[in-house]
Amino acid sequence: MSRSVLKSTGLVGALTLLSRITGLVRDMIFAQAFGAGALMDAFLVAYKIPNFMRRLFAEGAFGHSFVPVISEYRLRRTPGEVRGLVGDVAGTLGGVLLVGSLLGVIAAPLLILVFAPGFHATPDKYQLTVQMLRWTFPYLFFISLTALCSGVLNSYQRFVVPALTQVVMNLVMIAVAVGVALHSAHPGPVLAMGVFIAGVVQLLFQLPAVARLRLLGMPRWRPAAEGVRRIAKLMLPGIIGSSMAQVGLLLDTQIASFFITGSVTWLYYADRLVEFPLGIFSIALATVILPGLSAHHVRRSAQEFSATLDWSLRLTVALVSPAAVGLLVFAGPIIATVFGHGKFNDLRDVQMAAWALVAYALGLMGFSLVKVLAPGYFARQDTRTPMRYGVLALIANVALNLAVALPAAWLGFRAPHVLLAASTCLASTLNAVLLWRGLVRAGVYRAGPGWSVFLLRVLLANALMALLLWWLGHDLSAWLALGGGARVLRCAGSVLAGAALYFAVLFAVGTRYNQPLGTDSPT
Repeated sequence: MSRSVLKSTGLVGALTLLSRITGLVRDMIFAQAFGAGALMDAFLVAYKIPNFMRRLFAEGAFGHSFVPVISEYRLRRTPGEVRGLVGDVAGTLGGVLLVGSLLGVIAAPLLILVFAPGFHATPDKYQLTVQMLRWTFPYLFFISLTALCSGVLNSYQRFVVPALTQVVMNLVMIAVAVGVALHSAHPGPVLAMGVFIAGVVQLLFQLPAVARLRLLGMPRWRPAAEGVRRIAKLMLPGIIGSSMAQVGLLLDTQIASFFITGSVTWLYYADRLVEFPLGIFSIALATVILPGLSAHHVRRSAQEFSATLDWSLRLTVALVSPAAVGLLVFAGPIIATVFGHGKFNDLRDVQMAAWALVAYALGLMGFSLVKVLAPGYFARQDTRTPMRYGVLALIANVALNLAVALPAAWLGFRAPHVLLAASTCLASTLNAVLLWRGLVRAGVYRAGPGWSVFLLRVLLANALMALLLWWLGHDLSAWLALGGGARVLRCAGSVLAGAALYFAVLFAVGTRYNQPLGTDSPT
């Protein structure tokens, strides 16, 4: 079981790595071409609003509600009934989203006041953001239908096309930025049009794969259909439960809009680097295990359900912890290498973004564990419990922002945006702890043997890797003095050296990947 999941996770992770690389190239182009000024602040807010709703509704609540239901249909119903479910959901979801997108375009001025209220004090910045949001908001319609196609394909163990879809989006946005926006008198609206075009292309990219499964039926408006009602019932609490981390990041943007210009951009670039390991592994693993957990639940295989979760948690700790430590210790050189060029080649911008990355890195394990633990609830069609835990985490996030970040800004703290990132990370960690405790108390998850040994091995390997990376990269000004090519070579060499040391230490103390992690007995 674990080898099959590992193989699928590796495949999805590799394709997600490609998507993250193209995403980093996109963001590097944006940073070098447009810097960290008012234009990028405005574009990132206009992009974040539909992107936030995409994660909230499409990839979050909808995906987690749809996959368990279609997995049950696939195991217990006829192919015709599965095709009917897809058509019913596509027609109903598409109709709701079409109306919602039109309302979003009309209400763009109000949405900017809600999501970035600080922009209203700068009329030109506010109007530019409104103009761009009217192009980016319809992206929600196309990407949500794309998420429906991804859910269908993932439930049939077809992971390649969904994983490649984000690559398509990045390539479209790069083409629009380089081919049109850089040569335009109004680059902001052009970048926003690129988001709209990317949404259309992503949907068209997935439709042939769904058609090959013979599940591409005629969309129908059937909100009263049994499958649609079940998904909708699961979605409402799932909207809250699955996306609290995104709500926290959005709160960071809202509050940062009141801070000095550049705060939104610094947080965005730091978040993008944290999303890199999060997407490559944690989201990939969550995507792969959800259909399997759903099948175990339908078949009432409690032991296999728990074993899948236990193995997934160990793999998450083994692979995400060194990424978190690496981003924490090596934040400055990474920011300088990836974004510190062109209009972003300024010690202040690099340092501000690096401090935000340090704060986000502290929460990477929490973000990752939420992604892996939440399917333990969604697979059992329980979205209410994660909702309760998510609300508690969000309340903690808001309280920390109000108690720490805002007062720090009013008192003239140099980098209050860092405190926003730290508050979001602490709230995500709280969410992960609550999810884990809930699974244990419900008897759904029982930890396997060897956890203490495993954690000690990981801790030792991370400590030695951290010392090496600190020695290699603690002088940020020296990194900025290097040319672009030299930075890339030095950064890549340092990261590879750190990773090699980490895995060498794990091997030296007895960890083997053909054995259950943390034990010394064969599988």
